[in-house]
Amino acid sequence: MRFSTTALLALPLLAAAAESPFEQYRAKFQNFLSSFGASVPGSGAEKAAEAPAAASSAAACKAKTKNVVQPKHIATLTLENWKDTLYGPVKAEATQPEPWLVLVSGRNKTCFGRCGKIDAAFNESASKFAALPPSQPSPHLGYVNCDDQPVLCNSWSANTGGLWLFEMLPAPAPVDIHTWRLNLTTTTAQDIVDAFKADKAGPETRWRKYDSNSYFHPFDGKLTRWGLAVPLGYVFWVLNVIPSWGMMLVISFISRRMVSRRINAANRQGGAPAAGAPRAAPAGDGRS
Repeated sequence: MRFSTTALLALPLLAAAAESPFEQYRAKFQNFLSSFGASVPGSGAEKAAEAPAAASSAAACKAKTKNVVQPKHIATLTLENWKDTLYGPVKAEATQPEPWLVLVSGRNKTCFGRCGKIDAAFNESASKFAALPPSQPSPHLGYVNCDDQPVLCNSWSANTGGLWLFEMLPAPAPVDIHTWRLNLTTTTAQDIVDAFKADKAGPETRWRKYDSNSYFHPFDGKLTRWGLAVPLGYVFWVLNVIPSWGMMLVISFISRRMVSRRINAANRQGGAPAAGAPRAAPAGDGRS
């Protein structure tokens, strides 16, 4: 498929579609997608008390009654609040990175119902991180559910079932990101704590550094700098929502329109008289 220069120049304008102008068309777009059994991802504010956050709050209340260490708060990240949340505890004069350990999880749609084990382990790790002595670093904890935030996960190119370690410095300093793939069946809370303590740069480390020059780096990636990460996240989400037969109908419609235009253009050119052709002599005007 070929894109015109005008279309490429117009792509950055799509970044604004994720904000207020996009909301104007949200209802109409929802009506279209409802025919496929899908819905436009919400702001996530109404889902701020998701499973990990709710479990952490419940554990905190229980800890108060038993006079034990309260588990660390697990922040729920959404498309609207993730950047402000990660930068929240970072001081303007900070020179040491503020670590955030984020679990990227899902339910039936994105994790096929297999992320329950790591969700429970991550909830339990909040208490273990809170119990670490002050001499040991302890991260802030965050949670992303790709069933509820598909656009955010697509804009990060994030797969479910993994840990993301953000080392936050005051903007506009670069942000180092490392990812760790979790075992969906055997991961425990202690495994998550040990993963955070593990060496990030050793030759045998399981941490994978996210290349800051890649396209999908959430802070420093090329698509982020061009303002295209979120619009492409919406594009990938729509492609996943619309079933294959729906895409075939769209492609068939577009191809028919293109073929029809070419045929009409060829007919118009073929029906016009050739330039400079001699005109036929009038009847009865023949000369011997």
